[in-house]
Amino acid sequence: MEREVLEVDVLVVGAGPAGLACAIDLARRAKAREQQLSILVLDKAEEIGKHQLSGAVMDPHGILELFPQARAQGFPIQAEVGDDALYWLTEKSQRKLSGLLLPPPFKNHGNWIVSAAEVVQWLAARAEEAGVEVYAGFAAAGMIYDESGAVTGVRTVDQGRDKNGAEKPNFQPGMEIRARLTVLAEGTRGSLTKQLIAKKKLQEGRNPQIWGVGVKEIWELPGAGITGTVWHTGGWPLGKSEYGGGWIYGLPERRVSIGFVVGMDHGNPAFDYHASMQEWKTHPFLANLLRGGKLLRYGAKTVPEGGLHSMPRLWGDGFLIVGDAAGFMNAARLKGLHLALKSGMLAAEAAAGALTGEGCSTEGLARYEALFEASWAHDELWKVRNFRQGFQKGFLTGSFFAGLGVMTGGRLPGGRKPMESDHHRYAKDGGENARAKPRVDNELVFDKLTSVYHSGTVHEEDQPCHLVVLEPDICTSRCTREYGNPCQHFCPAAVYEWEDGKGLTINASNCVHCKTCDIADPYQIINWEVPEGGGPAYSGL
Repeated sequence: MEREVLEVDVLVVGAGPAGLACAIDLARRAKAREQQLSILVLDKAEEIGKHQLSGAVMDPHGILELFPQARAQGFPIQAEVGDDALYWLTEKSQRKLSGLLLPPPFKNHGNWIVSAAEVVQWLAARAEEAGVEVYAGFAAAGMIYDESGAVTGVRTVDQGRDKNGAEKPNFQPGMEIRARLTVLAEGTRGSLTKQLIAKKKLQEGRNPQIWGVGVKEIWELPGAGITGTVWHTGGWPLGKSEYGGGWIYGLPERRVSIGFVVGMDHGNPAFDYHASMQEWKTHPFLANLLRGGKLLRYGAKTVPEGGLHSMPRLWGDGFLIVGDAAGFMNAARLKGLHLALKSGMLAAEAAAGALTGEGCSTEGLARYEALFEASWAHDELWKVRNFRQGFQKGFLTGSFFAGLGVMTGGRLPGGRKPMESDHHRYAKDGGENARAKPRVDNELVFDKLTSVYHSGTVHEEDQPCHLVVLEPDICTSRCTREYGNPCQHFCPAAVYEWEDGKGLTINASNCVHCKTCDIADPYQIINWEVPEGGGPAYSGL
């Protein structure tokens, strides 16, 4: 098939904080050297920011390094943190920890409450001012390699195929974008990053990456607002083998951002992330805050929790990996925006040298690792390098080692602690440990389809299914017996439905692009591929 070819110097796949920070910083460095560089940023969302979902309480360290006058330049801060606390929940009560009793990871004074969507929209405008081309609505579907195996660009997804793959009258083949350097900034569990890690064995010798699933809602409160408040919760409704908790962030105009994130390494194939979040809202502490209010928006997203020891090699012939795609998140603080921004800046510094010096070979780009190891981002992640591993032995054990890690700067007996991948921890119990789901009342508790409606998700129905089950026979021959078809539980968007006698139905149009299925499937046979368009339309999230 003949494809249009576009050649650029640098291609950034993903217009999130990391990718845009990389493009902005690299454009500045090129200008300072009076070097002509063509820099292109692609994003699969139809509008920049529409696929960005985050809490988000932002440590301003990263953005102030990139833009020291960010405030004066209109950086979108929804509120400054004025009150923070941790609430430990039992089924009917709560205990508040604040002030001197508040554990250090939950201290947020000096941080900003932001919308990730608004942050990237602001960054995209700054990138374009710096001469960067930013294209929304272009999904990268495959990597391009030369005969030596070096990355030389990407192929964008074909447009105008029907659900059987046949060309419709409006068919347009995807283009090939050739680049001297490709920066993967796809976000959590990026589809191209996943392919590249496997092909180049970038995870070799490291812990597997593990993940959490965050389910989020924006509410309009019935009474007075709590602007600037940052509360986190632990405990109920999670059990002893489950890691996670909730957040409540006060926004302007009587709005509040609430969310519940749970680590995917709990081992229960019947665990339902959406139902856990809905149940959490029935606790008196949450119910008294929300009842009488209005659900405005919904979203779901996976987050990388493995930490420093789970990060893949971040560089190679023709490529760099940044942000969530690389695992730049501090699970102890539940923060990653500042690290994503810094990763982009570090990649830009390495790229600037490579593009003018040794070239974008493995040797030319290896400086990225040295720059990272010398940075404050590495210092921060080094101190919590063994934080998440202990929780795979239960919450109490994990809490003990987490506290010990805080006191010792992450130094634990035996050095690096090993970790199991999420899908390897499932118990083969046929899904018998399914919990009773909370009763839907459409006041506090909503079903998945109602939630998906509030995400603004839209996909063209007549296009190839972007959720590909590579070995569908396993679903009926093994998965029902061994795990009870966990996809019907873990998906927070009701994409996967299982009916006795009918088998599996995939409602791809519901997909909120969280990537839970690609990670949580016990046989690793679900492949999340980019659709030709559509997805969630996150705004203010």
